[in-house]
Amino acid sequence: MKVMKFGGTSVGSPKRIKEVAQLISDNESKIVVLSAMSGTTNSLVEISDYLRKRNPEAANNIINALRTKYLGHVRELYSTEEMAERTRDFLEDEFMYLHSFANRNFVDSDEKVILAQGEIISTNMMTNYLREQGVKVCLISALDFMRTNIEGEPDLNYIREHLQETLSTHPGYDLYITQGFICRNHTGAVDNLQRGGSDYTASLIGAVLRCEEIQIWTDIDGMHNNDPRFVENTTPLRQLNFEEAAELAYFGAKILHPTCVQPARFAGVPVRLLNTMDPKVPGTIINNEMQSGKIKAVAAKDNITVIKIVSSRMLLATGFMRKIFEIFETYNTSVDMVTTSEVGVSLSIDNTSRLAAILDELKKYGTVEVDEGMCIICVVGDLSWHNVGFESKVAEAFAEIPVRMISYGGSNHNISFLVKETDKKAALQSLSNKLFS
Repeated sequence: MKVMKFGGTSVGSPKRIKEVAQLISDNESKIVVLSAMSGTTNSLVEISDYLRKRNPEAANNIINALRTKYLGHVRELYSTEEMAERTRDFLEDEFMYLHSFANRNFVDSDEKVILAQGEIISTNMMTNYLREQGVKVCLISALDFMRTNIEGEPDLNYIREHLQETLSTHPGYDLYITQGFICRNHTGAVDNLQRGGSDYTASLIGAVLRCEEIQIWTDIDGMHNNDPRFVENTTPLRQLNFEEAAELAYFGAKILHPTCVQPARFAGVPVRLLNTMDPKVPGTIINNEMQSGKIKAVAAKDNITVIKIVSSRMLLATGFMRKIFEIFETYNTSVDMVTTSEVGVSLSIDNTSRLAAILDELKKYGTVEVDEGMCIICVVGDLSWHNVGFESKVAEAFAEIPVRMISYGGSNHNISFLVKETDKKAALQSLSNKLFS
């Protein structure tokens, strides 16, 4: 069995839904995970925001606009009046349900329920279309098996047990459709997976069932060796190790969320990135194989803030570093890069929502300086110290670009450079010229 995930762009219009339907109707055993149609989740977030602000009229206006949009999709998607009418009835029930939230006091948990409707709508519309085409398909609800534990992490044992139970309750199908992103929490309330969304759903399903392969279908032909938005003539990568893929995802490769490959990695299930718009392209396979001595790709992470703490009195004292990092832990703020000297420590963060409070705490231990508008450029591949000479190639690329920090040695697969965001494009292009030309 395979798992195939299609994102919002891939099912973003009736035309796209028909193309995906063709891709998945090949009589091979599979579970297909769908996101909400592109733009829908943003509308649902906006509806929730208006309801939270006690503005039900504005929320109802957006619901009505969404209804009009989807009823237009019905006219384009279905060829029989019977299936069109069935889908319209389903949609009317959905939008009346959304309207019901405007008639009561809004609570924060309502937002999770509202957001879940995007995936519920897209999977029902796809299932109805497939049935109209004569395809034997079974729609299963992710809310019946996808659950997080009290820490908010996926409850793998629960997912495995209840997914297998769900499949055994509906035997005789080669094709199952389910929702990405949505789940229940440990109390049974509707929630979502947040990090990685539908990709995470597909990875979890593939891991607990030990599937043959997990396929992530997007609108580009796999992961590239550099950012095609800033660098010309990038090329797609045919293979990545799980650790390489996680590094690229964490440091800016938008095609994949860094956490979503972990369940697949631990289960040993390969992940393949494919292009819905050009399905014949082989894409990128992510597995546990490592190509020795090869630099694979470059990625960039924007909106980085650097904090420097200088304290000649405290730095060498026992517990100084612990006190510094406890501050970031207290304010739930992750650190990306760290460098130290005899009198100071510099570190970078990408979440500045609690920056003011963090700075107030840090000033107890030294003089604090802040640089904003920075960017992390990372080079990923086999960067172990056995791969002699790669450092000089990478360093040459930065010969004319000011570098604020360098991080190397924390991983055998990544060397990172901190530069100004204004130097990002030049840095990416220079690395591409030195490493991949």
